[in-house]
Amino acid sequence: MVSDRSRKIVREYEEQQKNAVAGMNASSDGSALAGKDAKEREEELKREIGEAETFFTLMRRLVRENKLAVFSAAVILLFILAAVFAPLLTPYSFSDMDLMNRLCAPSSAHLFGTDAAGRDILTRLLYGSRVSLLTGVVPTIMSMLGGALLGVIAGYLQGIVDAVIMRIADVVLAFPSMLLAMVIVYMLGDGLVNIFLTLALVNWASVARIVRAQTLALKETEYVEAARVIGVSRTRIMFRHLLPNCLPTLIVLFTLNVPSAILTESSLSFLGLGVQPPNASWGLMVNEGRQYLYNAPWVSLVPSIAIMLIVLAFNFLGDGLRDVLDPYQKK
Repeated sequence: MVSDRSRKIVREYEEQQKNAVAGMNASSDGSALAGKDAKEREEELKREIGEAETFFTLMRRLVRENKLAVFSAAVILLFILAAVFAPLLTPYSFSDMDLMNRLCAPSSAHLFGTDAAGRDILTRLLYGSRVSLLTGVVPTIMSMLGGALLGVIAGYLQGIVDAVIMRIADVVLAFPSMLLAMVIVYMLGDGLVNIFLTLALVNWASVARIVRAQTLALKETEYVEAARVIGVSRTRIMFRHLLPNCLPTLIVLFTLNVPSAILTESSLSFLGLGVQPPNASWGLMVNEGRQYLYNAPWVSLVPSIAIMLIVLAFNFLGDGLRDVLDPYQKK
């Protein structure tokens, strides 16, 4: 809502314009031009003083301006609900085998068919979404927290602290992420917790570099200078004034890093380094069905489509949030 001070500024400006127009002795054309110019400047001033955007106004802008992002959010919500209510959506177990019904084509009994062990693919897909969503969200949150913390410290303190943190980040970024993830998994061993740690260690460096760059820009602003002059501690400046202003960038980065983590986990599981049988994982399901691509393509095709849909949904949502949160993208 516009503050009283802002309304006072507008009223004073309007009075000045009225007085100026009343005292003008120019021709009618000149007066019309001056009035038009004054009106344009008034509208511009009102837009600049206009009401601050809240979370709800931003979401309304997203719904109004980017229908694809809204649809993508609905797809993500659908996957989350399917993962949470998986036991209620299917009568089968994700691990029980039925060799009498192996490689059955999609039917009313098995909507997406069965795999080589006779397990219902829809059931494994629903339970596998739990693993894929967890390995997308949890390691991303871990890497965002660690990367943001190190990035704001490096950007604000600079000097030797900045040099050490950024050189470590450069070393991490110098390796292909998939190769580095494979090496770390070999060292830590398989298991879901180790996959979380692996993906967090692989992805923190890019977050740290982005937050550092934004911190370097924000630390030169007037409000940070004022806080420094009045004696506010460096810790308070970093975590009270700088880090919150990085949140819009971090939100967009989160939606773009989640699909990257899902793809990495699927690739590790496909190679046999991620989730191990009999647990369900989309990457593992693709690997289990690759030898049946010609006679039972649904075994690999169904989890592949699921991976594609969730990755595209997060990417489209990230693009929409970037357009809404980035001030340079606003019209």
